[in-house]
Amino acid sequence: MTQNALIIGAGVAGPVAAMALRRVGIDATIHEAYPTTAHGVGAFMGLAANGQDALAALDLKDAVRAIGIPTPRMAMLNANGKVLAEIDNGLTLANGTSNLTVRRADLYDVLHAEAVERGVRIEYGKRLTALTQSADSVVAQFDDGTSATGDILIGADGMRSAVRGIIAPGAPKPEYTGLLGTGGYARGISLPGPRDVMYFVFGRRGFFGYQITGDDEVWWFANQPAPAEPTAAELAGRTPEWSKRLLTELFADDAPPARQIVEVSDDNVDWLPMHSMAAPRTWHQGRVVLIGDAAHVTSPSSGQGASLAIEDAVTLARCLRDLPDAAAFASYQGLRADRVKKIHASAKRVNNSKAAGPVGRVFRDLLTPVFLKVMASPKSLQWLHGHHIDFEAPVGRSAAAA
Repeated sequence: MTQNALIIGAGVAGPVAAMALRRVGIDATIHEAYPTTAHGVGAFMGLAANGQDALAALDLKDAVRAIGIPTPRMAMLNANGKVLAEIDNGLTLANGTSNLTVRRADLYDVLHAEAVERGVRIEYGKRLTALTQSADSVVAQFDDGTSATGDILIGADGMRSAVRGIIAPGAPKPEYTGLLGTGGYARGISLPGPRDVMYFVFGRRGFFGYQITGDDEVWWFANQPAPAEPTAAELAGRTPEWSKRLLTELFADDAPPARQIVEVSDDNVDWLPMHSMAAPRTWHQGRVVLIGDAAHVTSPSSGQGASLAIEDAVTLARCLRDLPDAAAFASYQGLRADRVKKIHASAKRVNNSKAAGPVGRVFRDLLTPVFLKVMASPKSLQWLHGHHIDFEAPVGRSAAAA
């Protein structure tokens, strides 16, 4: 049985996996490619009720909810400011847990602090270059000339995963969704409305989302349809000044408040192409396994990226607790694969609605209230937001066929 694990990547999935493994008696060390922590980096994100429920298995939910803003409601508006629908933002669980809006940096800080407090070692400046496996161990080689040995290795190193490239070189590559995304924080602006609602605006030339987070503060994001994925050089040319001009023009013909929010905003975060990435046929090879974005990427439109990574980490720990390595990896994939595929498909439909043309917008505005009344009902959302992992329940080998 596994006694120690190497984890590659110190984002969200890595620290959660390390804490989950320690909960089941497996020591874990995280190896991060970047030379220092990423504290203070990034915009904000949604953490769904199901992701928080998975964190509860590790006694992490309260610490995470303390840094976020409960967001149990969402409102859909068209470019004219007409409310198409106001509905539950996912599912509020029986224990009162609802979707949460949280700064990525704050989530990162909490998970890292909790991991270190619980005895997890995190080593920085360890960029993986090679893996060597034997019958009873795996050795990771890093670009600084050092190496580390463990019983297993977990790839939690994101969409551009070095681990995935080594064990599944023929796996699907990241697929551009046709959307670019950015976001920021606006201060000095007062808007009407409650703080527990995320507003989504289907603009004429772009998609805009915002949440009122204080008396004079708003968090926002924007998506721009772009058929061709920009090059790195083109993205580098999107300076804060250039970006603000683009955003102002993008929402110039839409009803307030998108343009007004952008005009008073701090410099927006970098523009990034939005991607999705299908999982490889097999998520593991020998003593190596993938979790989170290293295994599969659902576009940000799903609101499930971090939650799926957390679910992966908790599920893998359960499997390693109850089964030998090979059977544990197979059971882990069996428990996760169908759910990931279903969420991936759902996010693709959302992306298509954001990039609708003039005719598509008419039909979207007409059908959105009817569609959401059915698809956003508590019953229809149970599979997504009500997903519960019984951490204490034993995992059987039959899970591999699930």
